Amino acid sequence: MLENLYLILQQTLIITAFVIGMMIIIEFINVKTGGLWSKKLQASPWVQIMIGALMGVIPGCLGTYTIVSLYIHRVVNFPALIATLIATAGDEAFFMFSLFPGNALKITVIIFVLAIIIGAILQLTMKNKFIGLSEKSFPLHENEPECHHHHHEHTISKNFKNFTFVRALLVAMCVMILGLILSGVINGEHQLNLLMGGQSEETVIEAFQEDAHLECCEHHHEEGHHHDHEGEADWIRYTLIAMFSAILLIVIVAKEHFLQEHIWEHVIKVHLPKVFLWTLSVILALTIVNYFIDIQGIVTKNPYIVLLIAILIGIIPQSGPHLIFVLLFAQGTIPLSILLASSIVQDGHGALPLLAESQKAFLLSKGIKIVLGIAVGIIGLAFGF
Repeated sequence: MLENLYLILQQTLIITAFVIGMMIIIEFINVKTGGLWSKKLQASPWVQIMIGALMGVIPGCLGTYTIVSLYIHRVVNFPALIATLIATAGDEAFFMFSLFPGNALKITVIIFVLAIIIGAILQLTMKNKFIGLSEKSFPLHENEPECHHHHHEHTISKNFKNFTFVRALLVAMCVMILGLILSGVINGEHQLNLLMGGQSEETVIEAFQEDAHLECCEHHHEEGHHHDHEGEADWIRYTLIAMFSAILLIVIVAKEHFLQEHIWEHVIKVHLPKVFLWTLSVILALTIVNYFIDIQGIVTKNPYIVLLIAILIGIIPQSGPHLIFVLLFAQGTIPLSILLASSIVQDGHGALPLLAESQKAFLLSKGIKIVLGIAVGIIGLAFGF
């Protein structure tokens, strides 16, 4: 139990660190450029959709976190957000490219095209393109002379001479997070035993391989999985190190107004507790539920309703349960259309920050993806693919 609580807290810290880090960096860049880049992006909704779809197809959740953060800042609109959430396959993309790269590429291309099409339809038909966000949800501060950095060296020396409590606290937070990452307390290894009734990733994969008698493929599956698993963990760790090193530099050179009004008042006091508590609550609740419900058994014992189950499980804002459909496809138990439907509806951890900030936007995005997933799944089964 204590080990699982530790892993839940670790996952929560990783997600929260990514989201809050992206918010701080986005805010800083916007202030430094006087809002020029965000204005150009805001004025180009079709570019937003394309960028959103591209960020979505990047394996893992960082691309999705970025677009969700931009949506919360009202830099990109809801159609672009939907394009991202449709295009992403979450962490399961790493497994798909490891186990069946050819079909993984095919799925990626299909959901990328669908993401752009749905994004375009919403762009042409929606009136309110910031669902669930008020005008003051998370304003980007522009053209504030107090924040601009003139006389760089003088600003840094002045910052050190007048080292305020807020600056000291933010420096301490950055150093602490970097220390936790470098020491291995926070790392990128995914622990699916939180969602698979105590089983690890390796245990789940081995069980599917044994059930399907895929002995000839066993070495390939284990070898590919081991490589991607460690590579993903390193990628997450290095990304977090680079991100919080950059934030530490921002905290050192930024003027007091930026730290106080932008980072402390907006990001830390308002959004950090909300993202952390929602993420922790959802992961904890899912962990408890999955100890009492055997998702793997339900899926494998009812092949005729697997599509419906894939859609329903896709609602879960978490990586883990969706891996079942990747493995079922790898062993030839389900057709491509069901895995495609699962990939469309699910978004890994990527939508957790959206759930924290706007439940309305989260529910609407899930509703749109469920309709699309059902349609794609039924059409696919009807045509035999």
